[in-house]
Amino acid sequence: MSKQRFAPRRRLLAAATSIALAALAPLSLQATDRLNLGGLQSAESHDRFIVKYRDGSSAQADPAVVDTALRNVAGSLAVGGGKQLRVQHVRRMALGADVVRASRKLDRVDAESLMRQIAADPNVEFVEVDKRNRVFWTPNDPRFGQQYGFGTGPGGIRATTAWDTTRGAGTVVAVLDTGITNHSDLNANILPGYDFISDPAISGDGSGRDADPSDPGDFEGPYASSWHGTHVAGTVAAVTNNGIGVAGTAPEAKVVPVRVLGRGGGYDSDIADAVIWAAGGSVAGVPANQNPAEVINLSLGGAGSCGSAMQSAINSAVGRGSTLVIAAGNSNANVAGFSPANCSNVIAVGSNTSTGARSSFSNYGAGITISAPGSGIVSTLNSGQTTPGSESYASYDGTSMAAPHVAGVVALVQSVSNPAKTPAQIKSLLTSTARPFPSTPSQPIGAGIVDAAAAVAAASGGGTPGPGPGPDPGGGGLQNGVPVTGLAGAANSAQRWTFTVPSGARNLVIAISGGSGDADLYVRRGSAPTTSSYDCRPYRTGNTESCSSATPQAGTYHILVRGYSSFSGVTLRASHN
Repeated sequence: MSKQRFAPRRRLLAAATSIALAALAPLSLQATDRLNLGGLQSAESHDRFIVKYRDGSSAQADPAVVDTALRNVAGSLAVGGGKQLRVQHVRRMALGADVVRASRKLDRVDAESLMRQIAADPNVEFVEVDKRNRVFWTPNDPRFGQQYGFGTGPGGIRATTAWDTTRGAGTVVAVLDTGITNHSDLNANILPGYDFISDPAISGDGSGRDADPSDPGDFEGPYASSWHGTHVAGTVAAVTNNGIGVAGTAPEAKVVPVRVLGRGGGYDSDIADAVIWAAGGSVAGVPANQNPAEVINLSLGGAGSCGSAMQSAINSAVGRGSTLVIAAGNSNANVAGFSPANCSNVIAVGSNTSTGARSSFSNYGAGITISAPGSGIVSTLNSGQTTPGSESYASYDGTSMAAPHVAGVVALVQSVSNPAKTPAQIKSLLTSTARPFPSTPSQPIGAGIVDAAAAVAAASGGGTPGPGPGPDPGGGGLQNGVPVTGLAGAANSAQRWTFTVPSGARNLVIAISGGSGDADLYVRRGSAPTTSSYDCRPYRTGNTESCSSATPQAGTYHILVRGYSSFSGVTLRASHN
């Protein structure tokens, strides 16, 4: 049905062009505002948490004070099991947040009780579960004899056409995964990396963090090692035209392998530090990354909301110019429930088959940016069942396989961009140049299939690039009163920003205007909006939509501009007095 048929209903929902943010009325800051309980659903029990104390507090200045505060909390808490609970400080993250650990696993009820007790301290900025993240993959025994994903067929990304212009020389892709194994079809394109796994029990290599990102195997119980990082790295940048093996999406790009997943996955806290480091940020006790990445690939995740620590790390990386490409997940469910793909300022990638249809396992929803081949993807691997064996190749299925196709395309685009494009520009460029799906997917998986040829052509002057740098200092952070112009996107495309409102601000207005087509505005305080969860959605025909509040609550407002149909030339502006 056409949008025009629904226009009367949309006007009824928005009787005026400006919708008051009633749900965002001023509230006193309660302990519940400092709780992020979304991670509780990621597992049946938890023993690790991330606590951020406010700048200027004694706990923020001295980790020893954290231990004292935790002892007081544990001593006053009544949890199941009958045994005295202890909570101790583990380490401080690059963000200034603290990783803490309980003396035993707590079920969801007891974990929430502990978190609420910690959040009762007014010096606490936030507390959340330190979730374990796992690889997104489903092994597929039959090996395909060709890499359809690079071709011009209905499910391909047209990389073969893009390679006539560029193969990604001069760009760096960080692959945050299980590490890397020795492989003659990869070695020439691998730069020095790092192992960020801090828990030796997960690391499996007998130590914590170190400068060796080699994958010793992530086998656990009856499950063999996946060599997942080696497979992902091969899709990004396997050595090509060398007479052996497979090709990579950006065969002249370089890969920085960053090990964050081991036996049983990897913690948010380690992954957040690794994101900052990969982008060129500083992490205490870790040597500087000499090769900051233009693009960071995370083919990993888990159930739950985007944690504050992870979002802060992503924002830090985006602010340094790194584009975050993240697998949407393989649960055939809405991506809104899976982190870090549901974080803001990222490119979330769904999976399609060789025919261009949605892969049956692929997560879906308005939060997905774009799709790429993820079914039957052949890449580099290792033959070892537990520890490394000889090099090999294999076909895997998963959004983990789709994401590195997109990361490789970002590398191709950046290699022909001078100056380099911001993450916001990259996201807009990929969505505006995406290949249409051969037929409408069974569930939405983004603006279309990533098109390497069209994206490279646009970036090198042969097409329409994304929006200019404008006021965006952090790949998604808006400045007060400074518009972002020239927004464009396809139907169902999603572009996201954040806007910080300080305490005492008045007359908040977030609005889109101008251009052609039909874009929709969604606003939510504190977390990213979706098409079904928001604080304000004018939902009018055309591009003139506004959300406002005379007395807004302080905090971070998340903004989604979504294409009801294709649109172009739209301006976004957020302001307050």
